[in-house]
Amino acid sequence: MSICPKNKSSKGRRDKRRANWKMTAPNLVKCSKCGELMMSHRVCKNCGTYNKKEIIAQD
Repeated sequence: MSICPKNKSSKGRRDKRRANWKMTAPNLVKCSKCGELMMSHRVCKNCGTYNKKEIIAQD
């Protein structure tokens, strides 16, 4: 046996469930070395450091 809905869900009721699927702005933090805004738990694109350690050598 398969699961079948007892009654039809209207378009409005169906779309209410999808109303909260919105994009949010990323949380940005300041880099501990250069002060540039960056996403947390990622290597800084400006200076190439993560957790006060140089990960990517900058020229």
